[in-house]
Amino acid sequence: MRINYPAVLVATIVHFLIGGLWYGLLFSNKFVELIAWSPEKLQEMQNHNPAKEMMIAFISALVLVYILAHFVQYTKARTALDGIQTAFWLWLGFIATTQLATVVFEERKLGLYLINVGYQFVACSLAGVILTLWKSREAKETITQAV
Repeated sequence: MRINYPAVLVATIVHFLIGGLWYGLLFSNKFVELIAWSPEKLQEMQNHNPAKEMMIAFISALVLVYILAHFVQYTKARTALDGIQTAFWLWLGFIATTQLATVVFEERKLGLYLINVGYQFVACSLAGVILTLWKSREAKETITQAV
């Protein structure tokens, strides 16, 4: 099985950037409200250099997308819808379910759960599309030779 590493890298960057948009632009106010940070904690977070956390988030996205790339191969995804479907089943089985425990056992707010798993669904779906549609040069040559 050949993994298309340039596609993995691009899909990782897209996944990571969606996180910035999701938590920074789209849901920042709601996220802060739901996480219930005190004004002091919020000020501390705004003054903190997030380089370490951003690096961890990027590496986490890289691992997630790399594993997703394997499943795109296993499922023989060929279309954008196939990529989304592969991402959906992995999201449902491994992200939505495991994160639900934070609501049940840690008593986190349902809205926070929905923001977090919503981000993962959108980001994983787009990564699945990229991984499915971006064919490596070798794959294109194989397809061309088969026709």
